Amino acid sequence: MTYVWLCPAKLNLFLYVTGQRPDGYHQLQTLFQFLNYGDKLTITPRKDQKIRLLTPIPGVDQEKNLIIQAACLLQKKWLQKKLPCHTQAGADISIEKKLPLGGGLGGGSSNAATVLVALNHLWRCGFTNEQLARWGLTLGADVPVFIYGQAAFAEGIGEKLQPVTPAEKWYLVAHPGISIATSAIFSASELTRNTPARSLATLLNTAFTNDCEPIVRKQFHEVEQILSWLLEYAPSRLTGTGACVFAEFDTESSARKVLNIAPAWLHGFVAQGVNVSPLRHAISEYTLRL
Repeated sequence: MTYVWLCPAKLNLFLYVTGQRPDGYHQLQTLFQFLNYGDKLTITPRKDQKIRLLTPIPGVDQEKNLIIQAACLLQKKWLQKKLPCHTQAGADISIEKKLPLGGGLGGGSSNAATVLVALNHLWRCGFTNEQLARWGLTLGADVPVFIYGQAAFAEGIGEKLQPVTPAEKWYLVAHPGISIATSAIFSASELTRNTPARSLATLLNTAFTNDCEPIVRKQFHEVEQILSWLLEYAPSRLTGTGACVFAEFDTESSARKVLNIAPAWLHGFVAQGVNVSPLRHAISEYTLRL
């Protein structure tokens, strides 16, 4: 049987860099919320332990693709577990890619998390979310929040998660047509790395900003152009280290109204922020089918 899973995008509603560890990783305080929009994975379990990605992503080597890495990681953990598995832990996987690479929407991390959660379910491995999150962290700092599927306040390098329920606003998300490497922004000498750490209560009652935004706006005129235009209509800011930016609205109609009058060079979509990931809803649905 074939199953379709949504890999939702995420937004960083705020992002502050509070320090840097000796190993180079940055200490953060950020607020994650999901969108009801993202990539789609189609998964068909196999009985021969083969893992195949039927739709390679242009520009991404197979061995570096997080979809393959996540599937192989889970298969390895299942083999180490040495317990029966009704499908023999194989899968054919296809992806309908909607989220841009290097866009700050967490597409790769969401893909990896969905593979771990979905295959754990389809293969009936029985691993807990805590185990999946611990292993997923080795693939990317954002993978755990997608595995748990709950909007969260994150600290550390993004792995210390506290569930939260921010308002589920509507967003116009715009992509400037470029890819921005996270490493390029975090290595910038002018990046602020000493924003004081604050309590969640304080942060939720302070205007949301992103410490990476000034660097990205300075280095990438495409991001500057989009943000300057969107700020005329609604509160707008960068997500993650970019390249995507988002404008915040109270209703879907108001977001679509602005998108409809956007200049031809502004490409984007409208989606709602959701505090429970569509992946969690899919698990509930497919549990009834297995």
